[in-house]
Amino acid sequence: MSATETVNETLDRASNGARRVGRELGRGAERVKRTAATELNGLILDVEDLLKKVAHVADEDVTQLRSGIQARIDSARDTLATSSKRISESARQAAGATDQYVRRSPWQAVGVAALAGAAVAYLFSRR
Repeated sequence: MSATETVNETLDRASNGARRVGRELGRGAERVKRTAATELNGLILDVEDLLKKVAHVADEDVTQLRSGIQARIDSARDTLATSSKRISESARQAAGATDQYVRRSPWQAVGVAALAGAAVAYLFSRR
């Protein structure tokens, strides 16, 4: 096998690794997004249920409090939707940037991969 073939194989592996990292990053971001959305939606539903239970209270302070809480719930839903989109987009951009970096700087990517492999090997050898 020639040096060129070895380099090309190494670059292909580095590029494939970058794509895998990007996909895993995207999956991780999706898991975080789903978990956060589930928890926040559960909290919102609980607060809305509480607001319905105190809806019959005619006190002016309670009425103002209900209005304020409802406004915050609406704002939280909007923020959650925006943040979810932003997380997904950031993960996609990171994956693309990693792939571009490997393609533009193959030798540096190989060096970084070698250092990362050496670091992992060192950590495992210590145990």
